Amino acid sequence: MRILFYGTKPYDRIWFEPMAKDYGYEITFLEVQCTKETVFLARGYDAICIFINDTVDAGMIDCLHRDKVKAILLRSAGFNHVDIRAAKGKVKILRVPSYSPQAVAEYAMAMLLTVNRFTHRAYTRTREFNMSINGLMGQDLYHKCAGIIGTGKIGQAMIDICRGFGMHIVAYDPFPNESLGVEYLPLPELLSRADVISLHCPLTNDTRYIINEETISYMKPGVLLVNTSRGMLIDSGALIEGLLSGKLAGVGLDVYEEEDGLFYEDRSSEIIEDGVLARLMTFPNVLITSHMGFFTKEAMQAIAIETLENAYMLEHGMPLINEVVAK
Repeated sequence: MRILFYGTKPYDRIWFEPMAKDYGYEITFLEVQCTKETVFLARGYDAICIFINDTVDAGMIDCLHRDKVKAILLRSAGFNHVDIRAAKGKVKILRVPSYSPQAVAEYAMAMLLTVNRFTHRAYTRTREFNMSINGLMGQDLYHKCAGIIGTGKIGQAMIDICRGFGMHIVAYDPFPNESLGVEYLPLPELLSRADVISLHCPLTNDTRYIINEETISYMKPGVLLVNTSRGMLIDSGALIEGLLSGKLAGVGLDVYEEEDGLFYEDRSSEIIEDGVLARLMTFPNVLITSHMGFFTKEAMQAIAIETLENAYMLEHGMPLINEVVAK
């Protein structure tokens, strides 16, 4: 197979290059994202491989289909950036449903600990020999209530971590998993009880802006909020208002609703035109990172293995267990 990789970085080559040789695949790495202007580059390839910041719409699907591209291989579990309805009957969509739930859950807890105990601010202070701890007071997580929104594999890993901290767990999910032994609640009740809220749900029509002005109003004052899932789970404007009012004591964001073109790129010498993101950066109790919760050796290796296995199953006419099909 010939596979064209879009939106690649140096770390993508570490596992994909040697594994591709083992499979006998020819891989071309492009740094540019997959867009309406670059999709034509896939002509002559059997498949393309994209990441979460590559958006493939219906017109691009048609272009791929005309050029006889058989599949879009996703280097991610999420697939909301691809028009799967337009792809039906034209191009196969194959995702990586699970690579390392623990990686993301551990990172979510790291963000929670950071915004709670202000370790990011303490590090900056002490680097300048400012040893004052004034304004850096956090709270014990022990015996606090953790509200987990979404109890798939990552949510389950987060539940296990929170249990290790001696926290009481409540959860919300449209499809409860009673085997987890956690208390499932309606969303408004969870938000009103939780001291900590961590988002672990996919982006769907039902979850888009699940954190908004109304749902923030249900939260108790001083709540800590962490999002390592998808940026559009949170209405950023409502989030800013919640921070200004003091409703939110700390926020950790590894994702942002307008992250395309910003995250994974070095924009340090440029003027950032996104006023909302710039405003969020000014809050001392907000920590923002560049969608790196998944970024561990184990997870990157698992993504490479699963992606190339998806290609292998497609090539040999095997059941496509990781295919995404529009309902």
